[in-house]
Amino acid sequence: MPLQSILYPQIEPFVQHSLQVDNTHCLHIEECGNPNGIPVVFIHGGPGASYSPIHRQFFDPQTYRIILFDQRGCGQSRPHACLTNNTTAHLIEDLDKIRRYLQIDKWLLFGGSWGSTLALLYAQAYPERVFGLILRGIFLCREQDINWFYQSGANRFYPEYWRDFTAPVVTENRSNMIEAYHQLLTSENEIERMRAAEAWSAWEGRTSNLVTDPKTVHHFSQPFHALAMARIECHYFYHQAFIEENQILNNSQAISHIPAIIIHGRYDMVCPINQAFDLHDELPQSKLIICSHAGHSAMESENATALVKATDQFATELNTL
Repeated sequence: MPLQSILYPQIEPFVQHSLQVDNTHCLHIEECGNPNGIPVVFIHGGPGASYSPIHRQFFDPQTYRIILFDQRGCGQSRPHACLTNNTTAHLIEDLDKIRRYLQIDKWLLFGGSWGSTLALLYAQAYPERVFGLILRGIFLCREQDINWFYQSGANRFYPEYWRDFTAPVVTENRSNMIEAYHQLLTSENEIERMRAAEAWSAWEGRTSNLVTDPKTVHHFSQPFHALAMARIECHYFYHQAFIEENQILNNSQAISHIPAIIIHGRYDMVCPINQAFDLHDELPQSKLIICSHAGHSAMESENATALVKATDQFATELNTL
Protein backbone atom coordinates (compact mmCIF):
# COMPACT_ATOMS: atom_id res chain seq x y z
CA MET A 1 0.00 0.00 0.00
CA PRO A 2 1.45 3.44 -0.89
CA LEU A 3 2.63 5.30 2.19
CA GLN A 4 0.70 8.48 1.40
CA SER A 5 -2.58 6.52 1.40
CA ILE A 6 -1.81 5.35 4.97
CA LEU A 7 -0.72 8.65 6.50
CA TYR A 8 -2.68 11.84 7.11
CA PRO A 9 -2.28 14.62 4.49
CA GLN A 10 0.79 16.84 4.43
CA ILE A 11 0.61 19.87 6.72
CA GLU A 12 2.78 22.83 7.63
CA PRO A 13 3.65 24.05 11.14
CA PHE A 14 1.63 26.90 12.58
CA VAL A 15 4.61 28.04 14.67
CA GLN A 16 8.31 27.30 15.11
CA HIS A 17 10.41 27.88 18.21
CA SER A 18 14.09 28.12 19.14
CA LEU A 19 14.59 27.10 22.76
CA GLN A 20 17.96 27.74 24.41
CA VAL A 21 18.24 24.87 26.88
CA ASP A 22 21.72 25.68 28.22
CA ASN A 23 24.75 27.81 27.38
CA THR A 24 25.60 25.53 24.44
CA HIS A 25 22.47 24.04 22.91
CA CYS A 26 19.50 25.64 21.15
CA LEU A 27 16.68 23.29 20.15
CA HIS A 28 14.50 23.64 17.07
CA ILE A 29 10.81 22.94 17.79
CA GLU A 30 7.71 23.13 15.63
CA GLU A 31 3.99 22.78 16.27
CA CYS A 32 1.35 21.79 13.76
CA GLY A 33 -2.20 20.50 13.70
CA ASN A 34 -4.77 21.86 16.16
CA PRO A 35 -3.35 24.41 18.67
CA ASN A 36 -6.08 23.37 21.11
CA GLY A 37 -5.80 19.65 20.43
CA ILE A 38 -4.36 16.74 22.40
CA PRO A 39 -0.64 17.43 22.89
CA VAL A 40 1.58 14.74 21.36
CA VAL A 41 5.36 14.90 21.06
CA PHE A 42 7.23 13.07 18.31
CA ILE A 43 10.57 11.76 19.68
CA HIS A 44 12.93 10.90 16.85
CA GLY A 45 15.52 8.16 16.75
CA GLY A 46 19.28 7.94 16.62
CA PRO A 47 20.29 9.48 18.94
CA GLY A 48 21.47 12.03 16.42
CA ALA A 49 18.82 11.62 13.72
CA SER A 50 16.15 14.32 13.29
CA TYR A 51 12.49 14.65 12.50
CA SER A 52 11.21 15.05 8.93
CA PRO A 53 8.04 16.73 7.59
CA ILE A 54 6.50 13.30 6.91
CA HIS A 55 6.51 12.56 10.64
CA ARG A 56 3.73 15.12 11.08
CA GLN A 57 1.46 12.81 9.12
CA PHE A 58 1.12 10.06 11.73
CA PHE A 59 -1.42 12.24 13.56
CA ASP A 60 -4.91 13.55 12.81
CA PRO A 61 -4.25 17.31 12.50
CA GLN A 62 -7.82 18.12 13.55
CA THR A 63 -7.37 16.26 16.83
CA TYR A 64 -3.74 16.65 17.83
CA ARG A 65 -1.45 19.51 18.78
CA ILE A 66 1.63 17.93 17.19
CA ILE A 67 5.04 18.86 18.61
CA LEU A 68 8.22 17.86 16.79
CA PHE A 69 11.76 18.81 17.75
CA ASP A 70 15.37 17.99 16.95
CA GLN A 71 17.39 16.68 19.87
CA ARG A 72 20.74 18.18 20.84
CA GLY A 73 23.26 18.39 18.01
CA CYS A 74 21.07 17.24 15.12
CA GLY A 75 18.66 18.45 12.49
CA GLN A 76 18.00 22.17 12.84
CA SER A 77 19.15 22.32 16.47
CA ARG A 78 22.48 23.99 17.11
CA PRO A 79 25.43 23.52 17.37
CA HIS A 80 25.46 20.73 14.79
CA ALA A 81 26.94 17.33 15.78
CA CYS A 82 28.00 18.75 19.14
CA LEU A 83 28.84 16.22 21.87
CA THR A 84 29.26 18.75 24.70
CA ASN A 85 26.57 18.40 27.37
CA ASN A 86 24.91 15.73 25.25
CA THR A 87 23.77 12.86 27.45
CA THR A 88 20.55 10.97 28.10
CA ALA A 89 19.93 12.96 31.28
CA HIS A 90 20.18 16.19 29.27
CA LEU A 91 17.68 14.89 26.69
CA ILE A 92 15.18 13.84 29.37
CA GLU A 93 15.33 17.30 30.91
CA ASP A 94 15.10 18.94 27.47
CA LEU A 95 11.82 17.16 26.89
CA ASP A 96 10.39 18.53 30.11
CA LYS A 97 11.75 22.00 29.37
CA ILE A 98 9.86 21.87 26.06
CA ARG A 99 6.69 20.75 27.87
CA ARG A 100 6.94 23.62 30.33
CA TYR A 101 7.88 26.16 27.64
CA LEU A 102 4.79 25.19 25.64
CA GLN A 103 2.66 25.28 28.82
CA ILE A 104 1.53 21.67 28.48
CA ASP A 105 0.37 19.81 31.58
CA LYS A 106 0.36 16.26 30.13
CA TRP A 107 1.12 14.86 26.72
CA LEU A 108 1.19 11.69 24.65
CA LEU A 109 4.66 10.35 23.79
CA PHE A 110 5.34 8.87 20.33
CA GLY A 111 8.80 7.43 19.77
CA GLY A 112 10.55 4.79 17.70
CA SER A 113 13.95 3.11 18.03
CA TRP A 114 16.04 5.47 20.21
CA GLY A 115 12.86 7.53 20.41
CA SER A 116 11.26 4.60 22.26
CA THR A 117 14.24 4.54 24.65
CA LEU A 118 13.97 8.23 25.41
CA ALA A 119 10.18 8.10 25.71
CA LEU A 120 10.40 5.29 28.26
CA LEU A 121 13.12 7.02 30.26
CA TYR A 122 11.21 10.32 30.26
CA ALA A 123 8.01 8.57 31.33
CA GLN A 124 9.86 6.88 34.19
CA ALA A 125 11.22 10.27 35.30
CA TYR A 126 7.93 12.16 34.84
CA PRO A 127 5.08 9.62 34.90
CA GLU A 128 2.57 12.25 36.05
CA ARG A 129 3.14 14.17 32.79
CA VAL A 130 2.33 11.31 30.39
CA PHE A 131 -1.11 10.38 29.00
CA GLY A 132 0.22 7.37 27.13
CA LEU A 133 3.01 5.83 25.06
CA ILE A 134 3.12 4.82 21.40
CA LEU A 135 6.40 2.96 20.93
CA ARG A 136 7.85 1.43 17.76
CA GLY A 137 11.00 -0.63 17.23
CA ILE A 138 11.81 -1.01 20.91
CA PHE A 139 15.43 -0.28 21.84
CA LEU A 140 16.24 -1.07 25.48
CA CYS A 141 19.83 0.08 25.05
CA ARG A 142 21.35 -2.81 26.99
CA GLU A 143 24.84 -4.02 26.18
CA GLN A 144 23.40 -7.01 24.31
CA ASP A 145 21.17 -4.73 22.21
CA ILE A 146 24.06 -2.47 21.18
CA ASN A 147 26.37 -5.41 20.51
CA TRP A 148 23.78 -7.09 18.27
CA PHE A 149 23.90 -4.27 15.75
CA TYR A 150 27.46 -3.03 16.07
CA GLN A 151 29.47 -6.15 16.87
CA SER A 152 27.90 -9.54 16.36
CA GLY A 153 24.38 -10.36 15.23
CA ALA A 154 23.07 -8.24 12.38
CA ASN A 155 26.38 -8.71 10.54
CA ARG A 156 25.42 -12.35 9.88
CA PHE A 157 22.39 -11.25 7.88
CA TYR A 158 24.12 -8.49 5.91
CA PRO A 159 27.72 -9.65 5.37
CA GLU A 160 28.25 -7.44 2.31
CA TYR A 161 27.00 -4.33 4.10
CA TRP A 162 29.03 -5.27 7.18
CA ARG A 163 32.20 -5.28 5.07
CA ASP A 164 31.53 -1.67 4.12
CA PHE A 165 30.81 -0.79 7.75
CA THR A 166 34.09 -2.28 8.97
CA ALA A 167 36.16 -0.86 6.09
CA PRO A 168 37.21 2.39 7.87
CA VAL A 169 38.48 0.38 10.88
CA VAL A 170 41.87 -1.34 10.78
CA THR A 171 41.59 -5.10 11.20
CA GLU A 172 43.21 -5.27 14.64
CA ASN A 173 40.60 -2.85 16.08
CA ARG A 174 37.49 -4.65 14.82
CA SER A 175 36.96 -6.65 18.01
CA ASN A 176 35.41 -3.48 19.50
CA MET A 177 33.71 -1.55 16.72
CA ILE A 178 32.14 1.05 19.01
CA GLU A 179 35.50 1.99 20.51
CA ALA A 180 37.20 2.02 17.10
CA TYR A 181 34.52 4.22 15.60
CA HIS A 182 34.57 6.53 18.60
CA GLN A 183 38.23 7.25 17.88
CA LEU A 184 37.50 7.89 14.20
CA LEU A 185 34.45 10.07 14.75
CA THR A 186 36.19 12.29 17.29
CA SER A 187 39.36 12.51 15.19
CA GLU A 188 40.86 15.87 14.21
CA ASN A 189 41.19 14.49 10.67
CA GLU A 190 38.09 15.76 8.86
CA ILE A 191 38.39 13.33 5.95
CA GLU A 192 38.75 10.36 8.32
CA ARG A 193 35.84 11.62 10.39
CA MET A 194 33.50 12.04 7.41
CA ARG A 195 34.41 8.68 5.88
CA ALA A 196 33.60 6.99 9.19
CA ALA A 197 30.36 8.95 9.59
CA GLU A 198 29.06 7.99 6.17
CA ALA A 199 29.96 4.31 6.66
CA TRP A 200 28.32 4.23 10.10
CA SER A 201 25.11 5.88 8.94
CA ALA A 202 24.87 3.90 5.68
CA TRP A 203 25.04 0.65 7.69
CA GLU A 204 21.90 1.68 9.56
CA GLY A 205 20.17 2.97 6.45
CA ARG A 206 20.80 -0.26 4.56
CA THR A 207 19.43 -2.47 7.32
CA SER A 208 16.38 -0.44 8.42
CA ASN A 209 13.89 -1.89 5.95
CA LEU A 210 12.79 -5.45 5.31
CA VAL A 211 13.93 -4.85 1.74
CA THR A 212 16.78 -2.34 1.51
CA ASP A 213 15.36 0.96 0.29
CA PRO A 214 17.69 3.13 -1.85
CA LYS A 215 15.92 6.35 -0.73
CA THR A 216 16.51 5.49 2.92
CA VAL A 217 20.17 4.69 2.24
CA HIS A 218 20.60 7.97 0.35
CA HIS A 219 19.06 9.98 3.20
CA PHE A 220 21.20 8.27 5.84
CA SER A 221 24.36 8.79 3.76
CA GLN A 222 23.92 12.55 3.28
CA PRO A 223 27.02 14.14 4.91
CA PHE A 224 25.09 16.63 7.10
CA HIS A 225 22.79 13.93 8.47
CA ALA A 226 25.49 11.25 8.66
CA LEU A 227 27.93 13.33 10.70
CA ALA A 228 25.44 14.16 13.44
CA MET A 229 23.92 10.69 13.54
CA ALA A 230 27.22 8.81 13.60
CA ARG A 231 29.00 11.08 16.08
CA ILE A 232 26.09 11.29 18.51
CA GLU A 233 25.05 7.64 18.28
CA CYS A 234 28.60 6.42 18.78
CA HIS A 235 29.13 8.90 21.63
CA TYR A 236 26.07 7.52 23.40
CA PHE A 237 26.81 3.86 22.80
CA TYR A 238 30.46 4.27 23.79
CA HIS A 239 29.11 5.50 27.16
CA GLN A 240 26.43 2.77 27.44
CA ALA A 241 23.80 5.41 26.64
CA PHE A 242 24.60 7.10 29.98
CA ILE A 243 22.20 4.74 31.77
CA GLU A 244 22.56 1.72 34.02
CA GLU A 245 22.48 -1.74 32.45
CA ASN A 246 18.84 -2.82 32.04
CA GLN A 247 17.67 0.46 33.56
CA ILE A 248 14.42 0.61 31.60
CA LEU A 249 13.13 -2.83 32.58
CA ASN A 250 14.35 -2.48 36.15
CA ASN A 251 12.24 0.67 36.56
CA SER A 252 9.19 -0.50 34.62
CA GLN A 253 6.97 -0.41 37.71
CA ALA A 254 7.04 3.40 37.57
CA ILE A 255 5.10 3.38 34.29
CA SER A 256 3.03 0.19 34.61
CA HIS A 257 -0.17 2.27 34.93
CA ILE A 258 0.43 4.32 31.76
CA PRO A 259 -1.43 3.06 28.67
CA ALA A 260 1.07 1.86 26.07
CA ILE A 261 0.95 0.47 22.55
CA ILE A 262 4.10 -1.35 21.42
CA ILE A 263 4.60 -1.83 17.67
CA HIS A 264 7.46 -3.92 16.31
CA GLY A 265 8.44 -5.35 12.94
CA ARG A 266 8.95 -9.11 13.02
CA TYR A 267 12.13 -8.82 10.93
CA ASP A 268 13.63 -5.77 12.61
CA MET A 269 17.41 -6.24 12.29
CA VAL A 270 18.37 -2.95 13.95
CA CYS A 271 16.40 -3.61 17.16
CA PRO A 272 15.44 -7.30 17.28
CA ILE A 273 11.91 -8.11 18.35
CA ASN A 274 12.90 -9.83 21.62
CA GLN A 275 13.18 -6.33 23.09
CA ALA A 276 9.49 -5.68 22.45
CA PHE A 277 8.58 -8.93 24.22
CA ASP A 278 10.92 -8.13 27.12
CA LEU A 279 9.23 -4.75 27.58
CA HIS A 280 5.71 -6.15 27.16
CA ASP A 281 6.44 -8.77 29.84
CA GLU A 282 7.25 -5.95 32.27
CA LEU A 283 4.22 -3.88 31.18
CA PRO A 284 1.50 -6.55 31.07
CA GLN A 285 -1.25 -3.97 30.47
CA SER A 286 0.46 -2.73 27.33
CA LYS A 287 -0.74 -3.80 23.88
CA LEU A 288 1.87 -5.52 21.69
CA ILE A 289 1.38 -5.39 17.92
CA ILE A 290 3.73 -7.47 15.76
CA CYS A 291 4.00 -6.43 12.13
CA SER A 292 4.68 -9.71 10.37
CA HIS A 293 6.03 -8.30 7.09
CA ALA A 294 8.15 -5.39 8.32
CA GLY A 295 11.60 -4.47 9.51
CA HIS A 296 12.70 -1.47 11.58
CA SER A 297 11.55 1.57 9.63
CA ALA A 298 8.41 3.45 10.62
CA MET A 299 7.91 4.12 6.90
CA GLU A 300 7.25 0.48 5.99
CA SER A 301 3.56 0.17 5.22
CA GLU A 302 2.63 -2.33 7.95
CA ASN A 303 4.47 -0.36 10.63
CA ALA A 304 2.99 2.93 9.42
CA THR A 305 -0.53 1.49 9.38
CA ALA A 306 -0.17 0.26 12.96
CA LEU A 307 1.21 3.63 14.10
CA VAL A 308 -1.66 5.61 12.58
CA LYS A 309 -4.19 3.21 14.11
CA ALA A 310 -2.49 3.72 17.48
CA THR A 311 -2.70 7.52 17.27
CA ASP A 312 -6.34 7.25 16.20
CA GLN A 313 -7.07 4.94 19.13
CA PHE A 314 -5.50 7.32 21.64
CA ALA A 315 -7.35 10.24 20.05
CA THR A 316 -10.67 8.48 20.65
CA GLU A 317 -9.78 7.50 24.21
CA LEU A 318 -8.28 10.83 25.27
CA ASN A 319 -11.14 12.86 23.80
CA THR A 320 -13.50 11.09 26.18
CA LEU A 321 -11.55 12.14 29.26
